[in-house]
Amino acid sequence: MNFFDHINLGRIWCSTYWAERKRWQPCLLNGHQQPRIYFGYESIPSSDAHVFGGMVKLQDLKEAFPNQKEQPNILYLVSSALPYFPIRMAYFAKEAGARLIINQNGVAYPGWYGKGWEKANASMKKLLSLADYVFYQSEFCKKSADKFLGKTETEQHEILYNPVDTSFFRPASGQRLRKAPIIMLLAGSHWSPYRVRVALETLEKIRRKNDRVCLQISGRFCWLKNEQDARDDILKYARELQVSDYVTISGPYTQQQAPELLNRCSILLHTKYNDPCPRLVVEAMACGLPVVFSATGGVPELVGDDAGVGVPGSVDWEKDHPPDSTFLAKAVEQVLANQDRYAWAARLRAVEKFDTGFWLDRHTEIFQQVLM
Repeated sequence: MNFFDHINLGRIWCSTYWAERKRWQPCLLNGHQQPRIYFGYESIPSSDAHVFGGMVKLQDLKEAFPNQKEQPNILYLVSSALPYFPIRMAYFAKEAGARLIINQNGVAYPGWYGKGWEKANASMKKLLSLADYVFYQSEFCKKSADKFLGKTETEQHEILYNPVDTSFFRPASGQRLRKAPIIMLLAGSHWSPYRVRVALETLEKIRRKNDRVCLQISGRFCWLKNEQDARDDILKYARELQVSDYVTISGPYTQQQAPELLNRCSILLHTKYNDPCPRLVVEAMACGLPVVFSATGGVPELVGDDAGVGVPGSVDWEKDHPPDSTFLAKAVEQVLANQDRYAWAARLRAVEKFDTGFWLDRHTEIFQQVLM
């Protein structure tokens, strides 16, 4: 951050200080006992906007609980989508009698974040200490938060996995399984090059036995400032592996576009190590895509034993361990040998365990509980 960035940040801090303080003044003292939720932002993007991470959960919530910018009685913050000055916001809310609810995703740790991980965790650590209730997105999220943020003082917490609207994310046609080619999908925001390189290596290995398999890469390349440079690097590596003719690269996609993307594909290939609770995985399962994945982080909790095949990885907070492409290729073969069964199990698991209806109902219950 340069000098002018500091100046601009200071201006934002000053211009919002009194407005934020005023926002919380009446709060519960004004008699609002029905949940009035503020998400820390003046507005939440619509589902046709290009967003990622925690902001998608706020899109879900705002449909049932509109973003109340005036006289809210609950401040709801998602750790992976924190607004500017979240601690100050939380203090104002608590001082006025409002409740603070945290939706806790993963944390920074040495292996993937590198130097400065302690500073990156500072806001999350403080917010957890102030929270009246905490939703952890997976058992892995709770474990990593306990290790790097410290166990929360409140006993009011639970595991609540990321949801999926199974009426919107659903298989478009039973014909997909009989189509050629077989398309593996690598999607999401790619913050590390290994995620894409391992997928290309997996493609190269699986095509030695099955030349119907192709790879679709969607989402953002984030590991370089210039995304085109990252794209060029990947294309070069694909040519070196002699698989460039079987790779399609597309850019970011919206929530509205996601079901169509998923339904063009046959398998979700998820190569991220220690992914805390990727929403992409449950969206793919809801569309009937089996998942081949790094069996680390919170992903095994999502996929279970029947909706895909995982590649085991070591537990390590000091270094990331990309999944071995040889084992990923074998996992793809295993899925293809029983694709109908895996696809059916994926859809069933998404409907039974991750549907948005249960997720919203649980939020309603907790919102009412904390206001009592």
